Amino acid sequence: MQKADKERVVADLTEKLRNSDTMIIADYRGLTMPQIDALRSKLIDNGARFTVVKNTLTRRAAEAAGADQLLALLEGPSAIAFVEADGDAVAVAKALADSARDTKILAIRGGVMQGRVISGSDVEELAKLPPLDVLRGQVIGAILAPLNAIAGLINAPLQNLYGLIDARIEQLQAETPETPEPGSANQVPESEETDNAG
Repeated sequence: MQKADKERVVADLTEKLRNSDTMIIADYRGLTMPQIDALRSKLIDNGARFTVVKNTLTRRAAEAAGADQLLALLEGPSAIAFVEADGDAVAVAKALADSARDTKILAIRGGVMQGRVISGSDVEELAKLPPLDVLRGQVIGAILAPLNAIAGLINAPLQNLYGLIDARIEQLQAETPETPEPGSANQVPESEETDNAG
């Protein structure tokens, strides 16, 4: 590789390291190209780019990007899954863990998540979490449950009050004697009353 090419690769890696909150590093040694392509497709679907890197160039990029915590994970052939801003780190970890389990070749070394180094077992635990949409639903449910309980507590006395008012209205209607309605047979028309008086 020419010096200019190396510099371009280092600059590209530096940019990716600066822009990615989450990176997962794996040893891909022994995977076939179709296996790597299948894994890349799954990762792209979940918002991550899977890049096979040269350790010497990646070390230079990590130092330039201030990502020194990554250096300890760069031993042997390395590939990095760079999770993009709108990517799902849980789904990416799951795709890598599934690939490691299915191929029995891919080895997850660890990664960096929001500036904190995580181990390979941390990535495995991350892969066991529910998908992001389910987690969001659970959080929303946890927030709304107390609000629904409070609304129920507020509505219960109002419902009881409505019931009491309705019962009282019915009671009063039952107690009041029936008054003849205008135009009924028992009522004498006004004109007849005046004629009789005169």
